[in-house]
Amino acid sequence: LTCEENWAGYFATADSDLPRELSRYGVRGSGRYGWETVAGDEFERFNASRIATDPQADYRNEPNTFGWIVEIDPFDPNSTPVKHTALGRFAHEGLVFAPVRPGRPVVCYSGDDSQNEYIYKYVSRDRYRPQRSDGRLLDEGTLYVARFNTDGSGDWLALDHADPAFQRACETAGVQFADQGEVLINTRLAADIVRATKMDRPEWGAVNPDSGEVYFTLTNNSGRKETDASNPRAPNAFGHIIRWREASRDFAGTRFNWDIYLLAGPQDNSRGPKGRALDESNIMASPDGLWFDDEGRLWIQTDMSGSQLRSGPFGNNQMLVSDPRTGEIKRFLVGPQGAEVTGITATPDFRTLFVNIQHPGEDSTATNYTSTWPDGPGRRPRSATVIVTRDDGKRLM
Repeated sequence: LTCEENWAGYFATADSDLPRELSRYGVRGSGRYGWETVAGDEFERFNASRIATDPQADYRNEPNTFGWIVEIDPFDPNSTPVKHTALGRFAHEGLVFAPVRPGRPVVCYSGDDSQNEYIYKYVSRDRYRPQRSDGRLLDEGTLYVARFNTDGSGDWLALDHADPAFQRACETAGVQFADQGEVLINTRLAADIVRATKMDRPEWGAVNPDSGEVYFTLTNNSGRKETDASNPRAPNAFGHIIRWREASRDFAGTRFNWDIYLLAGPQDNSRGPKGRALDESNIMASPDGLWFDDEGRLWIQTDMSGSQLRSGPFGNNQMLVSDPRTGEIKRFLVGPQGAEVTGITATPDFRTLFVNIQHPGEDSTATNYTSTWPDGPGRRPRSATVIVTRDDGKRLM
């Protein structure tokens, strides 16, 4: 499953009166790469302007085909990728599954990686049957959005056109949707209507294999004006990690309890899992990637911007490892200059770790490389995967 994240920036429109399915997602006057200026149908489709009387004669609806989670079958090179629209349309940073149990629904979570956006949960209508179920479990189900209450409780609010509570919320807001398809195309607006909690750029999630608690990174939010219990800093330059425990054992219910696991930041503006400030061995900012290994350790990767890398006391982006049982956090590795550390997995025997390093030397120009990683002096920087093993061949930890 792969996620379409920053898709809105690739489109352009000359229209000033944009429909909600474009305006709410940030489609603007010009595209990030100017693809809409190149001749040919392959590129002209990135021009979402209304240039014909008939919508079928232009590409005004083309952006609606993006912002989804896509399934690719690695065992069948002739298969057609499937966009699982029931999972919602927004800037998906990733998808994390709750433990899958035979005879129970499939549950998964996704964050909308933009300032003041939301965390979502999907619960399949049908139950998981080993050796028989397939990706259609992700096509029929209910999409929920999270509300984090001030007392540490939480609610999953259904974005379901047939749900009476959702219909009442639409009536109160004076907003109409023709059917569930229109709700999903306008997922952000639907979440606005039910008054979900606006979060500080929710990105990666991970589920603790020991406790079943769900962890999510909230990377930062320079645009936050007012605090709330689950986003306690305004603006939030450094980010934090939130976690919750579902009230239902199968993760499919609509109630949960939450707390803040970590407030990132320098030593004078941070808080670790046990309530103590971070120190020189683990200060961090802009937590992004999350992953639990099979022994319940939480791996945290950071994505500080270029300005934060230059001005802050944190050094380069990094990867840390945290033990939720003890609250201990230690820095494991530091990335090259200008790079984001993003993505991690391991071999089943945990003797080999794979870590992605993205866009080293981000501020480089054609004549001045700010990094020459990984090939050394005189070579242009490029993304690569780092492989970590022990010299003695044993488990890493």
